[in-house]
Amino acid sequence: MKPKVTMIAWNQNDNYVVTAVNNHLLKVWNSSTGQLLHDLVVGNFTCFLEIMLSAGHDGNIFIWDITKGTKTKHYFNMIEGQGHGAVFDCKFSPDGQHFACTDSHGHLLIFGFGCSRPYEKIPDQMFFHTDYRPLIRDSNNYVLDEQTQQAPHLMPPPFLVDVDGNPHPTKYQRLVPGRENCSDEHLIPQLGYVATSDGEVVEQVIGQQTIDQDEQGLEPSILDGMIRQLQQQQDQRMGTDQETASSSLQNGEGTPRRG
Repeated sequence: MKPKVTMIAWNQNDNYVVTAVNNHLLKVWNSSTGQLLHDLVVGNFTCFLEIMLSAGHDGNIFIWDITKGTKTKHYFNMIEGQGHGAVFDCKFSPDGQHFACTDSHGHLLIFGFGCSRPYEKIPDQMFFHTDYRPLIRDSNNYVLDEQTQQAPHLMPPPFLVDVDGNPHPTKYQRLVPGRENCSDEHLIPQLGYVATSDGEVVEQVIGQQTIDQDEQGLEPSILDGMIRQLQQQQDQRMGTDQETASSSLQNGEGTPRRG
C-alpha cells in the first residue's frame, strides 16, 4: 500500500508538524528542518503546544508528549455490554485544559480537570428530533426533508429529545440556538405516532404545535398545510377549466379539442 498523508496539524508555536499516515502511524516533524523526530500511533488528532491528542476507531485515546515521543495518558473507550466504541473525532478546548471526543455510539466524552457538576445540569441523552428523519430529492435533485418537503437548512430549529424520541422539558429546549427567547407555548412539540424498523409504533416528536396556531385554526403541521394548499390550487385549476369549457360551448365552438 502506498503511504498517504490523511491529516496534518501544527502545534501552538509552530515548532512541530504532525502528520497522520494511512499506514497507522503518526509522524512528528521539525517544522524548520523537516527532520522526522518520532513515529507514533495513528488516529484523529489535535496538537496544542508540546502535547498532542490522538484517537482512533479502535477506541483508544492517547495524550502524547511530542518532544519526547512518549505517551502521558491513555483511555480505552469500552462500553459495557457492547465492546469498544470507535472514536470519530477529538478536539482540545481553546485553553487546552479540556478535550472532547465523539464516538460511534453517539456519546460525547469530555475530559479535563475539576468535577463534572456543570454537566450534571443537562440530560444524559440529547438528540435533535430531526436527526434520523429520512431525506428525499426533488425534481432538481435538491435534498428535502421527506416529511415537511423543505430544505433542511430552511427548517425551524429542532427540538431536543431523548434516544426514544421523547421531548425534554422546555428549559432544555431553550438550549437550542434559535429558541433561546421563545415563550413556553412555542417550546411544546407536536407528538405523533411513528412506526419503527421493528414494526413497533411509538410516540415521537413530528413537528411544532403552538397555542397561537390552535387559536387561529392554522395547520399544526407544515406538511398538512402544504397538502391543503396544493389541493386548493388543484380545485381552482379544475374550476377554471370547467368555466372555459362551458363558455366555449355557449359560443357554439363545439367540443374543445386537446392542444
